[in-house]
Amino acid sequence: MEKAKPKEVPSVVVDAKGKKTFIKGRFLGKGGFARCWELCDKDTGVKYAGKVVAKSDLVKSSQRQKMQQEIIIHASLRHENVVGFHRSFEDETNIYILLELCTRRTLMELHKRRLQVTEPESRYFIRQIVNGCQYLHLNNIIHRDLKLANLFLNDDMIIKIGDFGLASKITKDGEKKRTLCGTPNYIAPEILNKHGHSFEVDSWSVGCILYTLLVGRPPFETSNLKDTYERIKKNEYVIPSHVSVAASTLIRALLDADPKKRPSMFSVLDHEFFKGFTPACLPVSALTTCPRFDNLCRTMADRRPLSVIDANLNDMSTVNVEGNRDFFSDDCWLGILRDKLGDLLTSPILKTNHINAMEDSEDPACVPIYWISKWVDYSDKYGIGYHLCDSSNGVLFNDDTRLLSTANQLNLQYIEKNGKEYLYTKTEYPPSLSKKVTLLTCFASYMHENLLHAGENIVRRESDNMARLPFLRTWFRTRVAIVLHLSNGTLQLNFFDDHSKIILCPLMEAVTYIDPNRDFKTFRFNLLKTNGITEVLMSRLRYAHEMITCRLLRSTHRTRSTNTAGGSSRDSRGTAPTSAGAGDAHGAAQMRQNDPVSAAIATGRQAARTALAATEALKRK
Repeated sequence: MEKAKPKEVPSVVVDAKGKKTFIKGRFLGKGGFARCWELCDKDTGVKYAGKVVAKSDLVKSSQRQKMQQEIIIHASLRHENVVGFHRSFEDETNIYILLELCTRRTLMELHKRRLQVTEPESRYFIRQIVNGCQYLHLNNIIHRDLKLANLFLNDDMIIKIGDFGLASKITKDGEKKRTLCGTPNYIAPEILNKHGHSFEVDSWSVGCILYTLLVGRPPFETSNLKDTYERIKKNEYVIPSHVSVAASTLIRALLDADPKKRPSMFSVLDHEFFKGFTPACLPVSALTTCPRFDNLCRTMADRRPLSVIDANLNDMSTVNVEGNRDFFSDDCWLGILRDKLGDLLTSPILKTNHINAMEDSEDPACVPIYWISKWVDYSDKYGIGYHLCDSSNGVLFNDDTRLLSTANQLNLQYIEKNGKEYLYTKTEYPPSLSKKVTLLTCFASYMHENLLHAGENIVRRESDNMARLPFLRTWFRTRVAIVLHLSNGTLQLNFFDDHSKIILCPLMEAVTYIDPNRDFKTFRFNLLKTNGITEVLMSRLRYAHEMITCRLLRSTHRTRSTNTAGGSSRDSRGTAPTSAGAGDAHGAAQMRQNDPVSAAIATGRQAARTALAATEALKRK
């Protein structure tokens, strides 16, 4: 018998006892019995993650007791690396738990996008997980379900341990818990063997997490549960050769079959592994792209003025990936995306008439980190300029080089035609890049003045200095859409007829649809198969599949626009940023007047000539 769909959460949620009112905002996700919405305090404007559990789902008394225990344990905790607990209350229909809103989701989404992280990043994350676990263990609490999906990230990329549904409190020294619980890939052998367990199971889980971050998959993972459990019991796993000796010895210590031999959360930070460079913070771009540590982890004497990275390694350049090339693709996952889309489009799918009917397919955790919010096409002269959703800017030049500036406008990222990537600052870059830096600045100014919405706030952080951005890999325009492919695998199509957009991610296996009213919804492919899809979205996906198959995969090394749409330069409004009739009677003067980029270049050249003349005059004196 199919389980009844829970009643819709009201748009206004009232805590009658606490005399508080909350306004329901965007849907955040679901899991187990719970669904999660953004809930905004009507009085203060503070936003929380509202975990909502329908009372009708808690049929058994054991389920109600488990929910009550989760609330009691979590409400008692206050620590920087634990998800903040605000309050809990209930009405006739639901139980509400208001928690700290972690805007950057979890390490699970980071893992899916990055596949592997660098050792400095893993130290950054593991150190915070350990700090949180120390606090839990000092309070006699075992988490028992530490895994990537329960490790949340706030806007400052700080780890927050969450989901205390399986947590348990030790009430006396030497007490052993007997419940069989946990997540298969992270469960400790003493739990499986029913020998009794305690704090050491969290050490085991931390070992699994470290392995997964560095290797790209859990240590004991197999295609079926029975084999996974068998490998855990036998302690069978292999550490690839690219993992450092220090990291390998720590993983082996944490994954010791004997719980007594594992380092505790209070001793593990003394391990040699943690003596390596650990960044003080991480940029948001680390959710999808390897940060720029190269200069940070050197001594001042050893620092080079320039960082060089091979961008063709798909952002894993600071990790030795020899023997792990299966993680990467020369086409930046276009082949994978084509296959995933093809599978979706050939499946028998229920058609639905309205986008809201697809709500069960929504997964906000799959929302893209980066997409192109504005663009301007000057490919008849220079290239295409674009503005990413985080307020950073980039240009793909006609010579197949790329230049980007971070949101703080202080750092530059230059990618040569051969894929070599150079990291500079706005004040220190080679003279050969002067014209391109000027062009980038002019593109950014044009988009800011003519295309961007007023009131954009750019939050500048120390971590911005480490940001590395995905860049525009290739693009083209047809009569139907502009097609934009980023180096992190994201494929974006902006349709000209109704200004709708789709953003496809092969790694998350999801599509984000921005409709003509700018409503933003993200759907997972596998859920669309089950729950249905509108004909409008289906037609957009068919067109994307056609563009991948017929255009992108046939020219994976081509980056310049193949403009089959006709006409001259355009911007994301669909209008021409340059003079529509530059060759008419007004001549070059009008062209400069209507072409801010050319005008800025001309102004820059004139300023340079003036400065040079002044210098020569001083020399003659």
